[in-house]
Amino acid sequence: MSLESDIKNLVESIDLHLYDTSVVTENGETIYRVNVIGEGGTTMDQCVEATKLISPMLDVTPPVQGEYRLEVSSPGVERKLKTLEHFRFSVGEKVKLTLQDKTKLRGELKSVSDDGMLAVETEAGTEAVPFDSVVKAATYFEW
Repeated sequence: MSLESDIKNLVESIDLHLYDTSVVTENGETIYRVNVIGEGGTTMDQCVEATKLISPMLDVTPPVQGEYRLEVSSPGVERKLKTLEHFRFSVGEKVKLTLQDKTKLRGELKSVSDDGMLAVETEAGTEAVPFDSVVKAATYFEW
């Protein structure tokens, strides 16, 4: 099994879903970032619990060479959508999409079908968008 699938199994044991992992460098520090998401959001207590589960595993199987800091958090209210699963977690939220033909759409993500069709409610009506035609996507929050 891969490290990511092991982390996925751990966070699912506490009713969270693994959203994404990444390695970033900020202010000269390497950070191994694990983003988790729960049904209806993610609490700080859930992130702490996930950290306590993941940290000992990373002591045995480090995600990077050298020193790093583990950071477990929610992916945030405004986040990139890269996978069909990301879209499924975002139904009911505002999304902005850029399609292969350079079309840009903004609206509420209404549904994601099993065959990869996205239904986005825009000002002009509901648009059916094939997931495969999306080149860039993110959620956004209107203040």
